[in-house]
Amino acid sequence: MNKKILFIASTLICLTPWISSPLALILGFALSCFGLVPEEMNLGKWTKKLLAYSIVGLGFGIHFQEALTVTSNGLGLIVTSIVCTFIVGMLIAKLLKLDTTLSYLISAGTAICGGSAIAAVAPAIRAKDEPIGLALATIFVLNSVALFVFPVIGHALNLDQTTFGTWAAIAIHDTSSVVGAASAYGEEALVTATTLKLSRALWIVPVAFISALLFKNDNGKITIPYFILFYCAAILVSDWLPQFEVVYQGIFAIAKQTLVVCLFFIGSAISIEKLKAAGAKPMILGVSLWVFISTGSLLWLLS
Repeated sequence: MNKKILFIASTLICLTPWISSPLALILGFALSCFGLVPEEMNLGKWTKKLLAYSIVGLGFGIHFQEALTVTSNGLGLIVTSIVCTFIVGMLIAKLLKLDTTLSYLISAGTAICGGSAIAAVAPAIRAKDEPIGLALATIFVLNSVALFVFPVIGHALNLDQTTFGTWAAIAIHDTSSVVGAASAYGEEALVTATTLKLSRALWIVPVAFISALLFKNDNGKITIPYFILFYCAAILVSDWLPQFEVVYQGIFAIAKQTLVVCLFFIGSAISIEKLKAAGAKPMILGVSLWVFISTGSLLWLLS
């Protein structure tokens, strides 16, 4: 089969609800490994545009007032976990002598909301496909582990529903894994975890702007991620005009699938050679940060 036709067919498959984000990344990586990615396709350009549109669409799925209420209740834990994760991430990255962009993306994914945070921060710091792909791969592996490990730990420690839901929302990266782990623990844990996780997603906005300031060009020019403004607008519109909730949910669902396609494109830009060149350092950083935020947030909740 022609490479281009196969690639387009694979892209269309990623638009279906049967392909999850990790599977899309793996599918893209598989095509790359077998040399089935068309060289003439400018995937970098398509990925950046689609990422921006997807992030804006995700804004329609966040209920501002509800997220604001939960954020105010757990503001101290949220802010502390985000700031400390970035600080510890940079310190560990320095010890490991890891690429600054890659370590920053992994820290962002751990601190806020996994793949969505990486997708939002990447344009602000002008990250290339390779570090984006490595960061996403690291986060997705840890997400898969968290989905099974967290409920076991929660039951072993006899955590109540609210405590477990809060812990899951803070310590697990992606919303999908948070929902999966919390639903396995109980209905009350699911409600707490989902709402708090969505409130943490609001922190994508200030973090993206701060990231743009930190990674400004040598000539002093700042790359402003303008799509973040539209992301904020989407949140406000969905809150001010609730009568169109069905439409917003439709946009949110489409955005989630186009984000899956983005991950497929990013996976297509990764190769075994690039992974070997990166080594084990990205995973060491990801695991270290995950252990830090998991242990720290749990001790905070139990204190």
